[in-house]
Amino acid sequence: MSRSPIPILELGGIVKTFPGVRALDEAGLKVYPGEVMALLGENGAGKSTLMKVLTGIYQADAGTLNYRGQAVRFKGPRDSQDQGISIIHQELNLLPELSIAANIFLGREPRTRFGNIDHGQLRERAATLLGRLGVKHGPDTRLGNLSIGEQQMVEIAKALSFDANVIIMDEPTDALTDTETEQLFTVIRELRDQGCGIVYISHRLKEIFEICDRVTVLRDGKWIGEQPVSELDEDRIIEMMVGRRLEEQYPRLSRDLGPVSLQVKNLAGPGVRDLSFTLRQGEILGFSGLMGSGRTELMKLIYGASSLTAGQIEVNGHPLRPRSPADGLAAGIAYISEDRKGDGLVLELSVRENMSLCALGEFNKGGRIDGKAERQAVNDYVRLFNIKTPSTEQLIKLLSGGNQQKVAIAKGLLTRPKVLILDEPTRGVDVGAKKEIYQLINRFKQEGMSIILVSSEMPEVLGMSDRILVMHEGRISAEFDAKEANQEKLMAAAVGKQWQAAQEAIQ
Repeated sequence: MSRSPIPILELGGIVKTFPGVRALDEAGLKVYPGEVMALLGENGAGKSTLMKVLTGIYQADAGTLNYRGQAVRFKGPRDSQDQGISIIHQELNLLPELSIAANIFLGREPRTRFGNIDHGQLRERAATLLGRLGVKHGPDTRLGNLSIGEQQMVEIAKALSFDANVIIMDEPTDALTDTETEQLFTVIRELRDQGCGIVYISHRLKEIFEICDRVTVLRDGKWIGEQPVSELDEDRIIEMMVGRRLEEQYPRLSRDLGPVSLQVKNLAGPGVRDLSFTLRQGEILGFSGLMGSGRTELMKLIYGASSLTAGQIEVNGHPLRPRSPADGLAAGIAYISEDRKGDGLVLELSVRENMSLCALGEFNKGGRIDGKAERQAVNDYVRLFNIKTPSTEQLIKLLSGGNQQKVAIAKGLLTRPKVLILDEPTRGVDVGAKKEIYQLINRFKQEGMSIILVSSEMPEVLGMSDRILVMHEGRISAEFDAKEANQEKLMAAAVGKQWQAAQEAIQ
């Protein structure tokens, strides 16, 4: 269908101020019917705040909002939903104890003529949405039984159930597999062809060129520009986002490696089978593999968050059989979880309290916490990591995703670990913040720290690692020196080809 040159939705001159922070400063956005508009910017650029103004969660201090040719001011999320604007949040807003169908239609359940919930229609409508997205589970399945990626698909189904004119997708593929992402893109194309206007927020620039028609960039709360995707390349988008060119995305650092710091022998446990490897001081060991390959399960076994059933772990030559994360920390292992909200941070605590939580023993002075030393250490890491926060007493939940991730990494580093495990350290983080995180990783590598980097992004693993292990079905299917590895080899190993070939040769 032909695209309309007239926006279905237009925000202009939007200003929003919080105590100590001007989050939006003359920001704007246009959404056209039958198009996918990418909304890009570094963490803290104002993207989420602008969407909260759009959906009525926040009220703007100044500016205009026009929807379908009329000036509007939404009273809240329900008001914007009722008028045809739906949002898929980056953070899941679901109830794990309820069924998939109940989550999708919570508060909007179809009713019989007697006013009771029509469970048959509820299941039928939910099943239709799930089928559209390629979700294999039935509508009566308990949501808590699903993986994070599958729950994200339910969140997407929930947004689609509103039959909206405008759909906002905030990092919708963050936890999805490649197959789930392709299914989502198929649905996005269908919605676009039906005349729906879509706002697509993502830090994965590859997706922008695959699914979006135009790009709008925010920087420091300001509108920087809007351009057709066809007129842009990655370098130009990055330059618009960060205000400078990023000459090298992955700043690899070479150094001589020290002795073995971590040795894993024949390890087994939930999701892991007979797995062995070594890690040396000053080495970045990358772990690649598809979702469900056992990467995170392995890291949790090493750290003590899951129980070993077999095998041995040694840290600097000392045996370790961790029964809890406290044992892992005591042995000098810090684990930065892929799920920063669920496992890494306490959202109701401040930046300071989160960052120092695992390292309070470092500030113990005669049975009391040395508050001055704690604040000094936290302030040092805020400066070192360039964490954007009005103060260290700011609630962590009020920071952008990238700044939350920096706090989560600093929290692990405050324990002065011998081994640092980074599980998806740049997930949901913009390109500018990624570069800062990579430079920090290199700094600690230079100081001799042993680092494990788990990532679903192959360019990241290839760009930052000295050596790469690929996992498939709970085993290591291949090992590569970074100089000989490429995406094709990693993918072949990730689907088990090399391991299968080795098994066939043995037989």
